[in-house]
Amino acid sequence: MTAMPRAALGFLAGALSVLIVHQGIWALLHWAGMMPPAYPMRAVGPLHIPLVLDLAFWGGVWGLVFGLALPHLPAAPAWLLGLGLGACAILVAWFVVAPLHGAPIGNGFTGRGISISLAINLPWGIGAALIGTVLMGRAYPRARRSPRKLA
Repeated sequence: MTAMPRAALGFLAGALSVLIVHQGIWALLHWAGMMPPAYPMRAVGPLHIPLVLDLAFWGGVWGLVFGLALPHLPAAPAWLLGLGLGACAILVAWFVVAPLHGAPIGNGFTGRGISISLAINLPWGIGAALIGTVLMGRAYPRARRSPRKLA
C-alpha cells in the first residue's frame, strides 16, 4: 500500500477511535462523576467547531502520521504499536499543547489529571491501531513469528 492510502486510512482510524473509544471511555468517566458529558459540543478554536469534532480531527492527524510511519516501525502487534501512539499523543499534549494553551506543563501533573489522560488516550491509541488493522488489512505490519523448531 502506498503512502497516500495509508495516510487516509490512518486519518480515518484515528478519527473513528476518538468517536468510539476515546469518547466511550470519557462517557464511562462521566458516569463515574470524573468528567463532563462525553461528545462535548461547545465551540472551540478560531473556526468555532464543536470540541468533539476538534478532538476527532486531531485524532485523525495522529492517525495519519501513524499510517505514514507504519513501514518504518518495528514489526509488533497492532495493540502494542497503538499503545505507543497513545503514549506519544499524551506526551505531546503534556509538554507541547498544554503550554501553548497557557496551561502548566502536564496540566500541573495532578494525580487525577494524569489518570484521566492515561485512561482516555492510551486506549484511543490502541483503538486507532486496531481500527487501522481492519482498514488496512494485509498492508498493516504484524508481529514477526519465530519459526517453530521441530523436535
